[in-house]
Amino acid sequence: MAYKSLEACIQDLEKNGQLIRIKEEVDPYLEMASIQLRAYKRGAAAILFEKVKGSEFRALSNLFGDIDRSRFLFRDTMDMVQNIALLKNDPLLALKSPLKYISTPKHLYNALPKKVSKRSAGFSETTIDKLPQITCWKKDGGPFITLPIVYTEDVDQPGWTKSNMGMYRIQLGGNDYIQNEEIGLHYQIHRGIGVHQSKANAKGEALKVSIFVGGPPALTFSAVMPLPEGMPEFAFAGMLGGKRMRYFKEDGYTVCADADFVITGEINPHDVKPEGPFGDHLGYYSLKHDFPVMKVHKVYHKKNAIWPFTVVGRPPQEDTSFGAMIHELAGDTIQMELPGVKAVHAVDAAGVHPLLFAIGSERYTPYVKERYPAEILTQANHILGFGQMSLAKFLLIAAEEDNKDLNIDDEQAFVHHILERINWERDLHFYTKTSIDTLDYSGEGLNTGSKVVIAAAGEQCRTLAHTFESTDSNPEGITNLKVVAPGILAVSCTAFETYEKASAEMETWAKGLKEVLGEQSNSLPLLLLCDDADFVAETYNNFLWSTFTRANPSHDIYGIDSFTKHKHWGCKGPLMIDTRIKPHHAPPLILDEDVEKRVDTIFQNHPDLVKL
Repeated sequence: MAYKSLEACIQDLEKNGQLIRIKEEVDPYLEMASIQLRAYKRGAAAILFEKVKGSEFRALSNLFGDIDRSRFLFRDTMDMVQNIALLKNDPLLALKSPLKYISTPKHLYNALPKKVSKRSAGFSETTIDKLPQITCWKKDGGPFITLPIVYTEDVDQPGWTKSNMGMYRIQLGGNDYIQNEEIGLHYQIHRGIGVHQSKANAKGEALKVSIFVGGPPALTFSAVMPLPEGMPEFAFAGMLGGKRMRYFKEDGYTVCADADFVITGEINPHDVKPEGPFGDHLGYYSLKHDFPVMKVHKVYHKKNAIWPFTVVGRPPQEDTSFGAMIHELAGDTIQMELPGVKAVHAVDAAGVHPLLFAIGSERYTPYVKERYPAEILTQANHILGFGQMSLAKFLLIAAEEDNKDLNIDDEQAFVHHILERINWERDLHFYTKTSIDTLDYSGEGLNTGSKVVIAAAGEQCRTLAHTFESTDSNPEGITNLKVVAPGILAVSCTAFETYEKASAEMETWAKGLKEVLGEQSNSLPLLLLCDDADFVAETYNNFLWSTFTRANPSHDIYGIDSFTKHKHWGCKGPLMIDTRIKPHHAPPLILDEDVEKRVDTIFQNHPDLVKL
């Protein structure tokens, strides 16, 4: 549906039973975040907070908290957007199926932003401190905008055609920021805004930045959509929303006339201040680091403006639904962008970027009787060089020829398939001293760590054990062994101290576990050295989260009977991953007990905060 505003969207949701109003005053410090976290887990409707303590503006959460609600919001344009994405990769489709694509030119017209007058936009001005000061986690450095749409332009080619819109968190206050004059702008590696700032810095110029908050849902969603090179997010928002986005120019800044709020300002070359901490989507805090500081120029708002927000934390959260929607809109194009690759799946339970699954194909040597990973290794390199997938830390890739029915979204079945075929002497391929996700603290420093490709192709070579009989003869330092899933054994051991000590421990434990496992070594190919085996084995998501958010492949992968030959590392027995918490890891996110008690009361008063 072509929503003219966020207010129109809310009215549509309410008419269709998809909106809950909370009329009592709520505290933006931790309380609103706690409500959102619970509402998402319960599958509740979108929530409109009508009285936010300390602010005149209403706030909205859980708008994208359900994939069906996202489909509902874009029900009139989803098919069209998918068609356009396919046309870009294969223009001949228009000739093959003209009736299917005949409406495309009309929808492409909506991609052209419309310039309007400032007067028609109906904005008033305010200050940063008057906005909802939402703080989500107790150790956060201050209040943040969690659904910002950060708009910048290429200083060499100004205008919307070379613009970038991204969702980079914004710190509104706290730390060393001058209230109402400065805000923090955190953006990570491999982001379009970085290209724009680099060009501005080279010219010795400040980069003009416009931050949009609210507006039609398509505007927000477009900021997280991975788009083909050359397609501006501002244009895509018009196509997805079924309506041309409106804008005007003010003091050299682009102002989206459809947003509920707009903050304009400048980033001067090399002007940084400490930003964070911030409770992030890996389930830990991202710590305090120097990031660009934005000098605030003006803050605009619509009459009766609505402030949308979300809460990130250990997945799944609302951003999980973002990912699912992105996959629905763009998933079919992956085969065209990455030749030979049939499917890719970023594992949300592992924090998205730490763990990536892929299904490739071994097409070029069908005459070879004994199959092994060959072409899928080429495809793995292609994946690790493609957009945000380049941030993957663990990439598990299988060949479709081994199981045409393998479902990449069934995470347990996919790992099972890999472990049945993997050859640890051959199938591990490391990338050391490289870039990883900015929010991942398992590496050697900010943005730095390692990667490993685990590639499996060929016939099943083992049957995975479902059980393991623990003995009293565990090696010193090991207290508990527990099967997580077929072929995977969690091992409780003493706490991590240093990598030097860990290396010695792993050598000792590898010898001891070889004896303990005995004949079951082949059927238990993956061992997890951890702080608490019971926690890891409790749920499959616990295994995915604790293993892949806490391990740095180059530092934390060991093995029984390991070797290095011609610079290739492997092991003849089970692979061992040290998943213990390290001193340099960021702390996990923990809810505040006092706040939770207050939120208990709110939920008692709102029995409608349950699954629809």
